[in-house]
Amino acid sequence: MEDKLLKITPDKEKVLSIIRMVETTLEMIKEMNKNKFPSNVTKEYYEIIRELISIVLLLDGYKSIGDGAHKKQIEYLETNYKNFNKAEINLIDDLRIIRNKISYDGFFVKEDYLNRKLININEIINKLNETINKKLK
Repeated sequence: MEDKLLKITPDKEKVLSIIRMVETTLEMIKEMNKNKFPSNVTKEYYEIIRELISIVLLLDGYKSIGDGAHKKQIEYLETNYKNFNKAEINLIDDLRIIRNKISYDGFFVKEDYLNRKLININEIINKLNETINKKLK
């Protein structure tokens, strides 16, 4: 199946449900030992960012499907939301690649990677939340 964006009707109830799941995942991450489980924590941070991007698409009336759906979401964000700079887009894409290596190749993230990237990851999450909150008003 070809990866593409589908035009859909924005669904505020679905958005609110995904936001609750993101908040739950953030709570779970706070409980996790980042030094002992850096791969798991990195993977969960990527999933949070991906879900938040999917909310942005949903609020814009789109859904990405197919094998390259995650990459398509990142490309959509880069094209349509210029408040995200190239470094942030590159970090999101790096997290996507690392998540795939973890999920499909048994890759282990070194704890220093997460320590070096955590501030930037949180900035991206905050920026996505701000974007979503503006759209929900």
